Amino acid sequence: MRVELYSCLPLEAVGIRERVFVEEQGFRNEFDCIDSKAVHFVLFDDGEGAIGTCRVYKDEQDNSYVLGRLAVTKENRGKNAGALMVKKAEEYVQGLGGKEIKLHAQCRVSEFYKKLGFSEFGGLDDDEGCPHIWMIKRL
Repeated sequence: MRVELYSCLPLEAVGIRERVFVEEQGFRNEFDCIDSKAVHFVLFDDGEGAIGTCRVYKDEQDNSYVLGRLAVTKENRGKNAGALMVKKAEEYVQGLGGKEIKLHAQCRVSEFYKKLGFSEFGGLDDDEGCPHIWMIKRL
């Protein structure tokens, strides 16, 4: 597996996010203005093509970095693809001098992020009917 970085939203990431977030999970507002300022990561499996994606952007309001839109194709979940994407995002942020990374996790997958060293902060909030919580990890 290999991870490639893109300065603009690649078609591979669009396809994965549409399948996972729109078709599987029913989100309507998947694409936003953050896509134009984010760095996009795409995970490729040499046998299958693109199997995962996420994005990282700098939140200028609090001078922090945010990981978002982490998605892995259904048939590739449970194979450490998501953990690899998070690791690559953390390495990228550290390379920029970042000391922490935040994310807005669906509550149903917060345990996944806790296993990777993230901790919850703030209260629960709603994103299109799906409960989310902010999480952070010091790098």
